[in-house]
Amino acid sequence: MAVEAKTLEETPTWAVATVCFFLILISIFIEYLLHLLAKYFNKKRRKYLIQALYKIKTELMLLGFISLLMTVLEKPVAKICIPKSVGETFLPCGSVDSSDWSEQETKCSEQGKASLMSTEGMTQLRYLIFVLASFHSVSSILTFGLGMAKMRRWESWEAETRTLDYQFSTDPRRFQLTHQTSFGKRHLRYWNENSVLRWPACFLRQFYGSVSKVDYFTLRHGFIMAHFDQDNNFDFHRYIRRALDKDFGVVVGISFWIWMFAISFIFFNAHKFYSYYWLPFIPLVMLLLVGTKLQAIITLMCLDSHDKSHVVKGTLLVRPSDHLFWFGRPKLLLQLLHFISFQNSFQLAFFTWTWYKFGFRSCFHRRTEDIVIRVVMGVLVHFLCGYVTLPLYALVTQMGTSMRPAVFTEDVIEGLKRWRAKARKNLKNSYSARPSLDTSLSLDSSPSFSLHSRPE
Repeated sequence: MAVEAKTLEETPTWAVATVCFFLILISIFIEYLLHLLAKYFNKKRRKYLIQALYKIKTELMLLGFISLLMTVLEKPVAKICIPKSVGETFLPCGSVDSSDWSEQETKCSEQGKASLMSTEGMTQLRYLIFVLASFHSVSSILTFGLGMAKMRRWESWEAETRTLDYQFSTDPRRFQLTHQTSFGKRHLRYWNENSVLRWPACFLRQFYGSVSKVDYFTLRHGFIMAHFDQDNNFDFHRYIRRALDKDFGVVVGISFWIWMFAISFIFFNAHKFYSYYWLPFIPLVMLLLVGTKLQAIITLMCLDSHDKSHVVKGTLLVRPSDHLFWFGRPKLLLQLLHFISFQNSFQLAFFTWTWYKFGFRSCFHRRTEDIVIRVVMGVLVHFLCGYVTLPLYALVTQMGTSMRPAVFTEDVIEGLKRWRAKARKNLKNSYSARPSLDTSLSLDSSPSFSLHSRPE
């Protein structure tokens, strides 16, 4: 005998008040933690991380609105009836269980039709969206943390550029052949000069020493010589960190086209597509392709400098250029990393949600191979993206034609903003004073008129 659920009319007020109190308490606690995190970033002068945190809060608000909208539309959507033949297509499990239909589904069944989506299905979908957003945010933070841990050693490399040994090795009065430089020895190999063998070599290079010290020194020197007058004491490591902070704000967000991909992922999860055989490999293939392209850009810069001059003054000079990147757009690589991160998060979130909701063995995971592939690919892509590809991306994408706004420190940006505000204020005051000056000239044509005689 089925037991009907209690409504608020039949629920003690103390129970309702207790539940509301704890929900509000948890929400305030989370808000306070985010506030403390924002204060910490502000103290460390990590402005772009504060913007990323604000974007996370915005995404959480959007998810709350979607959850509320789905709750309101549960019964109206369940009342939409579609032909039974259409309702039995593209099923994730290949069959339909009608033993636990709701009242709205029963009405559609009496008409010989099927409900568009049951109330239980709407509830499960709401949970899936919440788990997806949580996994995406946590995965992005962990990926960013792995990348920053890998880049921590660059701080000692940056400090080494201020030593006498480094200045002696880069002295422009020292001449050497391109092949004799450390950068040339690393990249001027016979397989790199061959357009066919270059790509397999770059593919393998990303797995061992993806960013070496000589690569960092050479790209740093090329960046400074391209955008500054001379090799000064510019802190290239801090600039990369500020630029990566800004890129993190892009990766952690969920844009419209990312939501469209999530919809397509749900669609291709039908049993007839056998998505568990090919969908988990897409992030890995794309990630390896991006890493290979980044290594190829470094090699092409070395080959380009070698073709222009076989003799080097001090150290090899590479020239930043957008044409080395796909379609001349360095930012395209960031969009690809965003896509890879979200897709990998979706796979792990979907696996976790189905495991929790339907059990470890369900129609979503019929075989052990399916479970192993999803888990191993998810963890592997997460590690490679954070520890291998992300530091490589942070370094190579600075070699575009133009500088990024992150080249300015926080103090310089604040100074420029104050200067701009003061200049606009002075310009506004000068325009407002011009009509009064014209009026005074028309009323008083005396030769003894002077601006100093005007009252202040």
